[in-house]
Amino acid sequence: MDRTNKRTKHTKRTQTASHWGMYHVDTDSKGRIVGSAPHPFDRHPSPIAAALPQVATDRLRIDQPYVRESFLRNPSKPSGSQRGREAMVPVSWEQALDLIAQTIDRTRSQHGNEAIYGGSYGWASAGRLHHSPSLLKRFLGLCGGYVDKLGNHSYGAALHIMPYVTGRADIGNLMPSWPTIVESTRLVVMFGGAHSKNTQIDSGGMAEHESLDWLERARAAGVEFVCVSPSRADAPAAVQSAWLPLRPNTDTALMLGLAHTLALEDLCDREFLERYCVGYPVFERYLLGLDDGVPKDAAWAAAISGVDAQAIRNLARRMAQTRTLVLASWSVQRADHGEQPIWMTVVLAAMLGQIGLPGGGFGIGLGATNGIGLPTPNEIPRPTIALGPNPVRSRVPVGRVTDMLLHPHSPLEYNGRVLDLPDIRLVYSVGGNPFHHNTNLNRFLQGWQRPEAVIVHEPWWTPPAKFADIVLPATTALERNDILATDRSRHYVAMHQAIAPVGASRNDFDVFADLAERLGLGTAFTEGRDEMGWLRHMYDEARAAALARGYAPPPFDQFWQEGLFEFPALDAPGALLGAFRSDPDANPLKTASGKIEIFSEKIAGYGYDDCPGHPMWLEPAEWLGSRLTAEYPLHLLSNQPAVRLHSQLDHSKVSRASKVNGREVLRMHGADARTRQLRDGDTVRVFNQRGAFLAALQTVDDLLPGVCQIATGAWYDPEQPGVAGALEKHGNPNVVTDDKGTSRLSQSSVAQTALVQIEKYSGDAVVTAFDCPPGATPFAE
Repeated sequence: MDRTNKRTKHTKRTQTASHWGMYHVDTDSKGRIVGSAPHPFDRHPSPIAAALPQVATDRLRIDQPYVRESFLRNPSKPSGSQRGREAMVPVSWEQALDLIAQTIDRTRSQHGNEAIYGGSYGWASAGRLHHSPSLLKRFLGLCGGYVDKLGNHSYGAALHIMPYVTGRADIGNLMPSWPTIVESTRLVVMFGGAHSKNTQIDSGGMAEHESLDWLERARAAGVEFVCVSPSRADAPAAVQSAWLPLRPNTDTALMLGLAHTLALEDLCDREFLERYCVGYPVFERYLLGLDDGVPKDAAWAAAISGVDAQAIRNLARRMAQTRTLVLASWSVQRADHGEQPIWMTVVLAAMLGQIGLPGGGFGIGLGATNGIGLPTPNEIPRPTIALGPNPVRSRVPVGRVTDMLLHPHSPLEYNGRVLDLPDIRLVYSVGGNPFHHNTNLNRFLQGWQRPEAVIVHEPWWTPPAKFADIVLPATTALERNDILATDRSRHYVAMHQAIAPVGASRNDFDVFADLAERLGLGTAFTEGRDEMGWLRHMYDEARAAALARGYAPPPFDQFWQEGLFEFPALDAPGALLGAFRSDPDANPLKTASGKIEIFSEKIAGYGYDDCPGHPMWLEPAEWLGSRLTAEYPLHLLSNQPAVRLHSQLDHSKVSRASKVNGREVLRMHGADARTRQLRDGDTVRVFNQRGAFLAALQTVDDLLPGVCQIATGAWYDPEQPGVAGALEKHGNPNVVTDDKGTSRLSQSSVAQTALVQIEKYSGDAVVTAFDCPPGATPFAE
């Protein structure tokens, strides 16, 4: 954050907020940004919050609407094969909006609304009104409907398996609260760790960063932490964690080795298993190898995971001797058979018999975002704008979007059903970057070229804007008013407009209002309210609900002037599944049996060999124990970045300062680098059978040898735009990640399952990720 005090008597200071927290923006008498600073309310501000003010008037701002050249010439007979290659032609707002309205009308009249994909994916803005994917869905629903997505990339496998196992799909709430951990937990075993960089952000934003304080309190209270991960950096420095390095994607095998020790040494709570669970005897037969002759003991787990067998036995004994919390990160389930480690996390905690006790049991995603684990009352109402109905019932798992685009009307097994993939002719994408969150980008590019039209709203010339047919310039959070009120925060925050809309950019809300008018929907979209009218209406509705629940938020005008309202924290948060433990008959889980399902008859009935009726070790398609290592001997992990949110604001100074020679940094163990005669700063080519990208090398000693790691979010920058298989020059790892599903149950992302080879690159490929496309005019303030 730029803390330079540039304020004068002619400078205006405005409060706003983002996914990284609250901050102030200073503008001069001409409305230009001259500085920014953290809000004093936040004692641990994120440096990333400076990124948006840095690029508000960047040269990559889209100055006016644009249309791809051949699409503009003949929009009724388009071809997507030239997306990303052709020049973009500037047009007026009237022409662009008319063209979009005609395209929507033509698509739904010729192919039906089932041919429109509106499942935009991404965190978009932190505000409750100007959340562009929600506004898109509200608009398309009024137009007759759209195909939506199912699940998510963050924790999709957990989202699908946990309803069967615990009856819960609210993954962000499946975590004991921090006060309970500090007071009652003695040992935290973290599969996948809990990297502190992820606590800098929260979906929907935040008012203050609290996780660091709680980590320090936990350590001061004597809570011990064990990080089980290929990367020692996944353990927060504040907790001084022990490190058990294991091979990627082998968490389930290690958990089984721990479980075997508990069972063999009579350290498991059989009374708990009998009263609160179903199916343990079936699982134990597998665990002990009674049917297949293979006991899943510590030695077996050691051979797969690389963790010493005695260390596995010792950890199991420690876990049984004290109040233990078993954690799984979101990252461990973003892998082939990602449902298994989540399921096994619950089974391991059930064997310890501590589920429902304060500070014991299991948790999913500690440290994945700032808000997880905070003592926030669930009944706090949030200001919101309704999405409205969607008459189209077709949904597609978010990890299967490429299959949807490439293979319409193909059957897809999913969660006990068979889906018929729709035939998408129009993609309307706002608030996200499909060239970031989708995997196997060379295959995805082929799918992206198939629809007849792609419409995008973007503030800057990002990858989706460059690969669109129609691009509308959108405002940023600095150019509009909104309210931050995330689901895991105790705060309402006023986000005040700091600057006028840049260039010809417009709010998404206003764009959809104009399109609705063109399509004969009258005021159905706006309901007669403008921006401030909606904010007042949303706040008043939430305030009325809050007052009825005993809270006292002020009237809207007072809140808008004061800028912040804080709800009280929970004094004594209850234990996760505490009511179920106290009386399982009166408080049954929403599972088929009402209990924790160690064996699920329902899942077993699906007959999926990639997700059977109880957790198992299922060999991943690619891992360090597979035959593929002869050709691709390194396991690539693509972690969340520390200098941006996913791919958001990659062009900012904050993000670009982390790159080396303009490329994303790839971390590799020094021994692996020496084997390949590589040195720090070398440009390397990372490749496998799916594609190749370039990166800058950094040698480290905190990774397991055989593992390399690169942050996601580098803007997709192929050497030949629009050509599948072209070398990616900037460091986007999703060029080489696989796009198969975790299993037929959830069809979720397997981004962490990828073997690669790495070699030195001596070519002359120049990074052009931050260049404007042909035909576009660089923005000049």
